[in-house]
Amino acid sequence: MKWKTVAAGFAALAFGLVPLAGAKAQDYPTRAISMIVPFAAGGPTDTVARLIAESMSRSLGQQIVVENVGGAGGTRGAGQVAKATPDGYTILLHHIGQATSATLYRKLPYNVLTDFEEVGLVTDVPMTMIAKASLEPKDIAALVAYVKENKDKVIYGNAGVGSASHLCGMLFMSALGTPMTTVPYQGTGPAMNDLVGGQIDLMCDQTTNTTGQIKAGKVKAYAVTTKNRLKALPDVPTMQEGGVKDFEIAVWHGMYAPKGTPPAVVAKLNAALKQALQDPKVIARFADLGTEPVSQERATPEVHKAFVASEVAKWKPVIEQAGIFAD
Repeated sequence: MKWKTVAAGFAALAFGLVPLAGAKAQDYPTRAISMIVPFAAGGPTDTVARLIAESMSRSLGQQIVVENVGGAGGTRGAGQVAKATPDGYTILLHHIGQATSATLYRKLPYNVLTDFEEVGLVTDVPMTMIAKASLEPKDIAALVAYVKENKDKVIYGNAGVGSASHLCGMLFMSALGTPMTTVPYQGTGPAMNDLVGGQIDLMCDQTTNTTGQIKAGKVKAYAVTTKNRLKALPDVPTMQEGGVKDFEIAVWHGMYAPKGTPPAVVAKLNAALKQALQDPKVIARFADLGTEPVSQERATPEVHKAFVASEVAKWKPVIEQAGIFAD
């Protein structure tokens, strides 16, 4: 009888754990949430993250604190989230580099496709090909000719290996069949400072980081990397208009939690994200920066998961062909 009583007690305790776990997920969040941005403060991904974090904080009733954990092309911050406790209190806001890192880095300390729970896509940010204000060519066609004639003199800057500006530069050089001297920086901010100051000639970066500089006349805008011109920059032509065929790239941003985060917690984060993407303040600010939130259909964990897998497959041959890898 005693053994039966003890066994019954253990059974009751075991069954009791299920409602407890459910209750914890139902109460989530009860404290501040850390949103890791794997790049320096003030960059384009940081801008997107802070807009989304502010809106989601209101929905969730707890503050989302943005933490910048830069280094190693975004893999340091992403790796920190991959190893974090899967309780929903540490999340990641990353861009296209989440997919390209799977091929770009030979010794990635996590698996892009299996070590995260996708929360949802956030936005597709167009890019712009920009230059120091004093660069000679007047349009993108003239720029292409200039680069080909002065390939040993033209200096292209980017925010570091694996950054969006690095990827765009690789595509541009591949499209032209012309290499340029490339200078990697520790973040978008320092690269932009040197472009404005005239220390480098060219850079390709997200509209969230370039629109203000273009409108202020601090840099020269040659083209946008989208099929159509942007409402925020109506006078800037597309690459296609300038004769650079089949050149299209947008930097998507997505949100992630560590693998094993309870589905109910992921669902709460996703609901808050979807609400943020419909927030008039977020929509208006995104428009000022030349982008817009993704549709509600694209902002689901399922769509995001499939999209990341497709992007890994898309960029793998591009990176392998370029032969640029990092340890």
